[in-house]
Amino acid sequence: MPVERMPITPEVLTWARERAGYKLGDLAARAKFRKIAEWESGELGPTYRQLEDISKTLEIPMAMFFFPKPPDLPPIEETFRTLGSAQFDEIPPQIRLLLYKARGFQTGLSELNQGRNPAERQIVRDIRVNYNEPIESVAARVREFLGLSLDEQFAWKDDDTALKAWRSALYHVGVTVFKDAFGTDEFCGFSLYDTEFPVIYVNNSNAKTRQIFTLFHELAHLLHHTSGVDRHGYFEHDLAPDMAQIERRCNALANAILVPAAALEREVHAASQSRSEAEKLAKRFSVSREVIYRNFLDRGWIEQTEYEAAATEWTAQISKGQGTGGNYYRTKIRYLGEDYISLVLRRYYQGQFDEEDLANYLDTKPGNIDRLEEYFFGERG
Repeated sequence: MPVERMPITPEVLTWARERAGYKLGDLAARAKFRKIAEWESGELGPTYRQLEDISKTLEIPMAMFFFPKPPDLPPIEETFRTLGSAQFDEIPPQIRLLLYKARGFQTGLSELNQGRNPAERQIVRDIRVNYNEPIESVAARVREFLGLSLDEQFAWKDDDTALKAWRSALYHVGVTVFKDAFGTDEFCGFSLYDTEFPVIYVNNSNAKTRQIFTLFHELAHLLHHTSGVDRHGYFEHDLAPDMAQIERRCNALANAILVPAAALEREVHAASQSRSEAEKLAKRFSVSREVIYRNFLDRGWIEQTEYEAAATEWTAQISKGQGTGGNYYRTKIRYLGEDYISLVLRRYYQGQFDEEDLANYLDTKPGNIDRLEEYFFGERG
């Protein structure tokens, strides 16, 4: 019996591959995609099973491969004005696909809220960033807007409590935070700017303190009205000077929000700017030891060599976060966030859409809905 080949549109397959950031040879090196060059040239069509596999890998619905031409959608890289094309090309496929997933969540948030952010106070809209304003002044305005005091910050029992508190505070001023396992520790998170529904995505595999810093690095990007990518380390292709300046400013603002200068100077013991002191202060502020030690370095309290040695030691000690293992439903709740899940379920109970749409908004299969609800309401208690 002859093998049935699917009459896909070759140009759509090429578009889907390039959208995901895969080079032709990268996919052709995989046994199940070794004929992809022939699929893209139109010499041969994939089998149904092969089409299923490529659809899953590129995260494109199978039906789209039969469209007469690629969809006319703006490239997502256009929103990342702090990155040039050379830097964007360095972003691996698994992260690029998460960018599109985040854009899908943005669309979902708009649908769920009839196109208007329900937050009465929207931090990205209401706080104006002036490049001439001192960083500490901007940070103080951000903290005041979020409404979380230093006393509350110091009272958090652990990093997980801190992360949840900051995440919820951001949601209530119009910024929705999602999480996922990025498949690499090199990329810590990213943000997608939007006038109504800005989104931050955080790598759940990073340590909780690193996730917290990522939240505010990306918030700084949003306050500058741009999307951002938080990479641990540097791009092989150097950023343009003005773009590099924005990255430095985002780091500085994140630091100043989490560790206000006056509070640090009150808390630190003047005669003990040591690694052990940094560890105590890190727990106090719910940040990483590196953040505290960087503050020591910036104030001239320690030498560059000591900072680098400590950072190397601490990096080696860090254990990974939750990752993708464990209970599927608890992981899904962590990824989506309690506030977002509450919004989706509320709209569903109001009869605004059916169970199939509910599953789409919750990024799961319809068969998982009942168990996900059980875990969600059980954990909220």
